[in-house]
Amino acid sequence: MTGYHPENPLIVQGDHTILVEVDSPHYEEARNALVRFAELIKSPEHIHTYRVTPLSIWNACAVGVRTDEIVLELLTYSKYAVPEHVLVEIKDFASRFGRLKISSEARGMILSTDDAPLAEEISRNRHIAPLLLDRITPMEFLISPEVRGRIKQALIKIGFPAEDLAGYTDGEPLPFTLRIIAQSGAAFHLREYQKQAAAAFHASGTARGGSGVIVLPCGAGKTIVGMACMNEVQASTLILATNVTAVRQWVAEIVDKTTLTKTRSENIPATRKRYGLSLSQRIRS
Repeated sequence: MTGYHPENPLIVQGDHTILVEVDSPHYEEARNALVRFAELIKSPEHIHTYRVTPLSIWNACAVGVRTDEIVLELLTYSKYAVPEHVLVEIKDFASRFGRLKISSEARGMILSTDDAPLAEEISRNRHIAPLLLDRITPMEFLISPEVRGRIKQALIKIGFPAEDLAGYTDGEPLPFTLRIIAQSGAAFHLREYQKQAAAAFHASGTARGGSGVIVLPCGAGKTIVGMACMNEVQASTLILATNVTAVRQWVAEIVDKTTLTKTRSENIPATRKRYGLSLSQRIRS
């Protein structure tokens, strides 16, 4: 089902905003499709507003959402015809992702491309060129791991986000499990969207995983998703909180819903002086 249908919830506008009618019988499946590649702008009672941006499309590409899937979902759930230029621009945004790659190998950390004009543009850009250590081939640049994040931000600003395949150093092992019955006595399990968020972050332990921002509405269980990510990684984890109250909430949730304790983890031999929960309550003013 594509094109006009009176019961469809989406109204795609020429400025890349998308209005979503909450009362539509297809609202839930349309929303679940939309959140993968569009940003929620506002959500009053009856009409929610999303926007497709270059960054939202690049984030979708980073977790494996294909351009043809995005186009099909817009056509499937749209109440009216989707403006053609919006579809063209979505394809253009998506085509820019992955033309630059960051990898780690014996030569060091490498920024590479298979596009000669793009390589030349990077080498001459006044914000990016100072971050490059050396041009080791016409299509490859040696970069320092310390400026990896700055280079990625600079590349986003010029419209060519890098696909980061350099991976990360393994953290200290911290084996634990999520409880089926919380210490409070209540049954505990991950909701399907929480599993999907943690899986997208972890990416089965490949180089494509290990970073990102998980955005969920209030009450959706972001703390639970954080614990699910910890469970995937099984390594010591630094948790940064805004205040002492938030730190205490994290401690209470972790102790209640995992096999970690406030002292040494029960999963780690007593001969190793390593602690399952290491949280600082020092707040920066």
